[in-house]
Amino acid sequence: MAVRPIVRLGHPALRAPASPVLKERLGDEDLQTLIDDMIETMLAAGGVGLAAPQLGLDRQLIVYVVVDPEKTPAQADKRVLVNPMLEPLPGEPVYDWEGCLSIPDLRGLVPRHPAVKVHALDREGRLVEFAAEGYEGRIVQHEFDHLNGVVFLDRMRDLRSLAFSAEWEEFMIEGEKAQVG
Repeated sequence: MAVRPIVRLGHPALRAPASPVLKERLGDEDLQTLIDDMIETMLAAGGVGLAAPQLGLDRQLIVYVVVDPEKTPAQADKRVLVNPMLEPLPGEPVYDWEGCLSIPDLRGLVPRHPAVKVHALDREGRLVEFAAEGYEGRIVQHEFDHLNGVVFLDRMRDLRSLAFSAEWEEFMIEGEKAQVG
């Protein structure tokens, strides 16, 4: 396994739709190595999700951490989604803060569906279908956007919430805590 470089906003792979992975290629050693490298890269970068276009690769491939408050990201389960399709489930959009490994040090408020039904293949080529809601649903939607040339900035409805991470922590999060307390 190896940590690979993550491309940043401006790289053409982040703005192009990714190509499907052929099911018969899932048994290839190089593709399985790529999946392992993506997981290692995501964890090394401190992320909870990563899509192949973020490595400059034209493949519909996502890895992410199934966040568990009882476990560190390294200990938590990892999911691999190949050629995913998302089906929004009913509910009003939920706004929450997002950042991106390809847009380092920026955060913004992004509306997302509260839950989505995921249809994909796993790393062995088996069909998986499940509902992803809450934080997991947000991660899946964020990474799915990368497969379609979309970044979180495109989803923001008001760029006034866009902030650098340090200022976000100092002014925006502290401000929200003060309003609650």
